[in-house]
Amino acid sequence: MFSRIMVPIDLVHRDTLRKAVDLACGMARDHKAEICFVSVSGELPSEIAKSYSEYGEKLQEFADRKAEEYAISATALNLSSADPEAEVDRKLLSAIEQVGADLVVMASHQPGLMEYIFSSHGGYIAAHAKVSVFVVR
Repeated sequence: MFSRIMVPIDLVHRDTLRKAVDLACGMARDHKAEICFVSVSGELPSEIAKSYSEYGEKLQEFADRKAEEYAISATALNLSSADPEAEVDRKLLSAIEQVGADLVVMASHQPGLMEYIFSSHGGYIAAHAKVSVFVVR
């Protein structure tokens, strides 16, 4: 059904993404699809990594662990941004084409008052992507 699944990941929140990641990995295994974990990070140090390249290494380690755990083909793509928070939606939309995804599986929080004013990342991607988007709460 799907051959290339993209999963946006922020390693800072990897514990809260478990449901979406498990769903995507299970779908990849069941449909013999490839999965690509995509992150948008900057050069400044964060609580996860001291640099963009170190963050990319940690993202690849995450993908490798999921590939082994689910017996799937998994890759990682770390996209550079001067301002990740401001550019994340645009970068993720462009990554869909870059990785050749035909499905995006992404986590989202419960909608609240702010979603009436600002779209969530999941809502934005679902509204603007040219491929199917599975938003997991």
